[in-house]
Order: sequence, then structure tokens, then C-alpha cells
Amino acid sequence: MSLNKVMLIGNLGSDPEVRYTQGGAAVANFNIATNEKWTDKQGQPQERTEWHKIVVWGRVAENCGKYLSKGRQVYIEGSIQTRDWEDKDGNKRYTTEINARNVQFLSSGGNAGVGSGGGAPQRGPGPAQNQAPANNGGQSSSKFDQSFTDDDIPF
Repeated sequence: MSLNKVMLIGNLGSDPEVRYTQGGAAVANFNIATNEKWTDKQGQPQERTEWHKIVVWGRVAENCGKYLSKGRQVYIEGSIQTRDWEDKDGNKRYTTEINARNVQFLSSGGNAGVGSGGGAPQRGPGPAQNQAPANNGGQSSSKFDQSFTDDDIPF
């Protein structure tokens, strides 16, 4: 048995970038930051920020492009995926991403978000509208057309 599951709560480092495959599937890319705080052996406070590349597909990707912006806090649930390619000089390159299946919009963050009235933080669409499809290696499912391949990704 194996398990590849990631759960993160963090803030967007920039606005999402939404692109479309040749087949018309939406793909959103953005980075989120998570912070860890602790006290070292000398009693000094320490902090580390970790950046995570997030990839979201389909309708959820479109919603991310529409409702998310820099500084917004999100909950991400998905799996880790590492891709490799050759750059223009023939060097092998790697990137590790979170393939998000569930994106929940939390706070409006800094001065970003959907509508910025007073009161409670604004929320985007609820979790039921934010379920992203699993990447089934090009196999189609009943909910989402997964007939594209890695070659269709425009980045």
C-alpha cells in the first residue's frame, strides 16, 4: 500500500496564472508560502518559509484565476508530483509540484480577495465547487475529460 497526499494552508505569493491546453482544459499555476516557527536551543525564535508550486486543473483552475489573488489564504489538498524535462541546452531539469484536487478559499489575505467589505473574511465558492479532478494519466472519468497528456501543458 502507498499514499501520496498533501494538505497545506498558506498564502499566495502572486496571482494565479491560468492557461488552456490545446484541448481547452484550464490549468492554473501559483505558489503558496507556508511558515514554520520554533524556538532554538538558545531560546531564540526562528522562522522558516517554504514555497510550494501548485497546479490545478479544470473548473477549479478557472475559479482560482477568478477568485484568488496575491496574499489570499487557501487550503490545498492533493498529491506531490515531480516532472522532468530537458532545457534548451540539453540539461535535465526537475520540478516538484502539488497537483491540487481540492482548493478551499479561506481568508481574503492582505488587500486581495473577492469584494473587500468589512466584517468577516470573504470566501470564494465552497468546497463542493472546488473539487479538482485527479490526473489519471490521460484516462477520462465520468466528471472530467482527462484526454490530454503532458505534451498539452502550455508551460
